Amino acid sequence: MNDALTVSAVQYQALEGGIIPNVQEHVRLIEDAESHGARLVVFPELSLTGYNLALLVADDSWLQRDDPRLGDLHEICRRTGITAVAGAAYREPDGTPRLASLVIHPNGTTELGFKTHLHGPEREVFAAGDGAVVIELDGWQIALAICFDAAVPAHSTGAAQAGADIYAVSALYTLAEERRLALHLGARAMDNRMFAILANLGGSTALGPSCGLSGFWGPDGCELKKAAGTGTEVVTAVLQRSALRKFR
Repeated sequence: MNDALTVSAVQYQALEGGIIPNVQEHVRLIEDAESHGARLVVFPELSLTGYNLALLVADDSWLQRDDPRLGDLHEICRRTGITAVAGAAYREPDGTPRLASLVIHPNGTTELGFKTHLHGPEREVFAAGDGAVVIELDGWQIALAICFDAAVPAHSTGAAQAGADIYAVSALYTLAEERRLALHLGARAMDNRMFAILANLGGSTALGPSCGLSGFWGPDGCELKKAAGTGTEVVTAVLQRSALRKFR
């Protein structure tokens, strides 16, 4: 068990052109995070396509198990030893559509977390998940959340009860939602005595311009570090287990 974990939250402005160009940009950003010592890299909601539900009428906007388009992501994770969390529309083997976080480990395995609290037109496109998935890395327990999950306190409470040290949120918060963002992430961290991470989509989106502010919150609910702008940016922090012990 490591007393410190270096994490990069990637604020990401998705590229047009589908999954393949976004995979290549994810690879570049993971290489950037490696230069900062990251062991975990978290990307935003639907980072491999961008948040535009209209695009999902096309079959090639969806990922499936063992999708060959993820080959370069698997390779960069293998080469760097980094675990990456990317956002995608995903079809389960039985066809169930999910708004997903794909966790790609250096050993080639993939774990999946699904958005539990779908919002607005998402309900017409995706099937809801059933709570936070908790993954393990270097002795740290990391709960995955997707956007509106962070607005529902019971989601993070369930993650904490499952032993989470970190609540990692992949999201899209738009301009004028800065206050909601700060309250959601700060409260989820403080109420459950864990770290919180936000990876926010950047730039222009189908829901409006991003407000940026990807970053980190401590178990006291205070902001630790945040992105400077609203475009693509890698924000890295070293999380210390000693900070958790003060509140547990």
